[in-house]
Amino acid sequence: MKTLDTLLLLALPASGKSEVRRYLASLTEEQCRDSFGLGPTVQLDDFPYVHFMRRVDGVLEQAGQARLFYDSDESSFSDPRDWGTLIELINQDREVLTATEAPSPAAAAAHLFARIDAAGAELGIPARIAALATDVRAAASDALEGEAREFLAELEAARVADLSDKTIVVEFARGGPQGAEMPLPPPLGYRHSLACLSDELLERAVILYVWVTPEESRRRNDARTDPDDPGSILHHGVPLQVMLGDYGTDDMGWLEESSDRERCVKVETRGRTFHVPVARFDNREDKTSFLRDDPSDWDPAAVAAVHEGLRDAIERARAAAGVG
Repeated sequence: MKTLDTLLLLALPASGKSEVRRYLASLTEEQCRDSFGLGPTVQLDDFPYVHFMRRVDGVLEQAGQARLFYDSDESSFSDPRDWGTLIELINQDREVLTATEAPSPAAAAAHLFARIDAAGAELGIPARIAALATDVRAAASDALEGEAREFLAELEAARVADLSDKTIVVEFARGGPQGAEMPLPPPLGYRHSLACLSDELLERAVILYVWVTPEESRRRNDARTDPDDPGSILHHGVPLQVMLGDYGTDDMGWLEESSDRERCVKVETRGRTFHVPVARFDNREDKTSFLRDDPSDWDPAAVAAVHEGLRDAIERARAAAGVG
């Protein structure tokens, strides 16, 4: 069975994306290949950047400086174009995966600062961190160096010499305000963020959409939130203002319905058109929250339900992609 090159794992917050990633990571290479047609997974996610940008703002605010990215801890991006900044950061991560010489900066925080400014520039956002006074920027760098170093170490650990037998799994959530009409205006929604992905990712991708309602997304977000672990992939909470204003709806259904090719999402970007195959894993009735528990506590029947549901969805995506 030919393995998939890139799996875009998309859904509203707390829908089960990260739990699905955790389940896939728990399987052997043979199980991934035989059940899902996936190679050993290399996983990319934009949430660590969301968290790091909030940490930058927190450090600046404590120092009596103006925030750069969010008006408050409870609000969304001050500049909505930063939804695209996050995708540009994912594009950077993809480039580094197989780079002959990966960056090994002496100052990890300063390196991330430069990356965020560079990613924002791709969306037309002037450099923000570089515009800080030198002493302010240096103090912020010192305060965040440990966290930045840990994050870069995780990215370095994901690097591989060859991606030919691997599957890149890219996770992100997008949406728009509760009650918004379709299509969502850029830079909101999946239509805009998918168009920001690099050609390299788009031309070999399929979408696995974890389907829950916005109401259920909010319920599970409340249930998973651990205020003592805000940087956790599995236990972070999204503020209610953001859940309603940015994730009160999403445009995946509209993208599927408006596409000119069945079972595909049409992505028009940089003068090219991509038809990205899409399939839904129906998680409206919660199949995945138990995967946050210790694997020794996983119920075999619940594991089997997840396994079969994922296999069915990924098989549909593979069929849409013409991958046997």
